[in-house]
Order: sequence, then structure tokens, then C-alpha cells
Amino acid sequence: MLTIRTPFALTLIASLLLSGAVSAQQNAPTAPQGFLYGVGVGINQEIYQGYKRRVIPLPLIGYRGEKLSVYGPFVTYELAKWTDTVLGDIRINAKLAPRFAGFDDSDSDVFAGMAKRKNSLDAGVSIQFQRDQWTLEAETLADALNNSNGQESKLKLSYTLRSGPLQISPEAGISYATSNLVDYYYGVRQNEVTANRAFYEAGSAFNYHLGLAFSTPIFFGGMTRLGVEHHWYDKSISDSPLTDRDTGVSAFLAWSRFF
Repeated sequence: MLTIRTPFALTLIASLLLSGAVSAQQNAPTAPQGFLYGVGVGINQEIYQGYKRRVIPLPLIGYRGEKLSVYGPFVTYELAKWTDTVLGDIRINAKLAPRFAGFDDSDSDVFAGMAKRKNSLDAGVSIQFQRDQWTLEAETLADALNNSNGQESKLKLSYTLRSGPLQISPEAGISYATSNLVDYYYGVRQNEVTANRAFYEAGSAFNYHLGLAFSTPIFFGGMTRLGVEHHWYDKSISDSPLTDRDTGVSAFLAWSRFF
């Protein structure tokens, strides 16, 4: 059974499935607090050779308090919050997030004879600006387990439209991954070179995405969220001998409810 992961898209899908499932509740004037449960599924179009798509089922157990939010393995703690007359509501958060990435040499023929690339845990901070229906968020996370010794920074802009019980959220984002991070997951080391797999040392990468999400509280007493995103990958990733695409589409469906 294939277990390949595309690091940047899969981490994003998992984050949306877990934390995005309750984002509409978080943005409400009086957001509910307490323990929650739910389920989610994501589908990702892979860019590694030998694998077309991956289905990611995720059970959801979490907690949302005044400052602490736990959605599965994703943890956010609010360090500071204030309101500016121009910028709106400003939040600074500490974050922990798993990086669902890596591969084994048995996952695909293209990885035969390669050393395992491991999943990891990222830690860092984010700052969020929210004014009216607009939300701008920037975050920087680093590999806390020193598997890749890399970092990834993201900037995301979204807009919220409401029509009755339906919330529609278009979104655009850009991420910057350091060379250590990209090379760990897409590079080919000297001792991994074969006749069909050349040496490759990947550099840093800028990746982009556009997305559209729908949220509604009308099903089964909880929050249902459906979304689709299109990703564009840097040449540093698409030029790797391990990949055969430079774009991909991901979709997710999640439902969550407070106990």
C-alpha cells in the first residue's frame, strides 16, 4: 500500500481538516468553547512519481478554550490579542503542527534504494489580522525534531461571505520553504544515485495556492466544511527527479461538533 506524502499540500490539508472544520465557529462573535469531536477526509493529487492521489481520513478530537486550541495534533496558544483602529483585531499565537511528509523506499519504484524521509513536528509563531470580513495571517514554523532542519513561512489572505447559514471563504496564499526542508523531501543524495535517478540538491521554494471553502452549521448539529485548493510548486520541487508534476489539486470535507 502506498503511503507517499507531498509535504506542503498534505500538511495544509490536514490542518484544514482539523482546524478549518471549526474556523467558522472561531470567527463568530461569540465562539463556542469546550471539547469537540468529528471526522474529516482529504484527497490530494500527488506530485511524486508513481502515485496519482492520496486519500487521508482523519478522526477529530479537540478542545477550544479562551486561549488554547487543540485540534487533533494541531495546537495553538494565544500569546497576545489587541485591537487597532486601522488593522482591526490582532492575535499572536504559538503553534505546534505535525508535518505529514516523507516516504519509505517501498512506497514507489522511484524511491527504491533511498533512505527514509521522516514525518516531523513543526513549532513556531503566527500573527493574524482580522478586520471586517478580511483575515490576513503570517506564520513561521521550524522543524522541532531536526529531521530536515528546515523552516516554512506562510502568508494567507482570506475573505468571508455569509448568506444565511452558508459561509463562503475564498483564499490566496504563498509559502516559502528553506533549502534544507525542500532538499530533505525532494533531493537525491550522492549515495542514492542510479541510472534512472540523478543526483539532485534542491534549493529553497516559493509555492502558491488558491482555494475556496464552504461552511455551514445545518447538518447533524455540527459544523460542516467543504473546500478545494489548487497548488503551484516551485521549480526547485518540480525539477526533482522524484516528481513529475508542478501543480496539484486538493479537496477536503470535514464535520465537527462540540460535546
